[in-house]
Amino acid sequence: MDEHMLNLAKRPYGLRHAGISFWLASGVDPAECARRAGQSIQVLFRYCAKFLAGTRDRANRLISGGMAVGQSGSKEAFRLTV
Repeated sequence: MDEHMLNLAKRPYGLRHAGISFWLASGVDPAECARRAGQSIQVLFRYCAKFLAGTRDRANRLISGGMAVGQSGSKEAFRLTV
């Protein structure tokens, strides 16, 4: 097989990885990303861990917003944090 054919064979996997990474960076639940990609969540965590680390801030905002709702009884506090 020549080099051009090998590069074409690699491209779909690179695009697939880019798509999954985009979903994760957009805040899609990792379990849903794994389901849509047709792989286990363990594989997703192994190969996309660096993208999952960026979701920590979003998760913290969601938790803080939920706690604010519980303390104030107002859903407005939650909307401001998300």
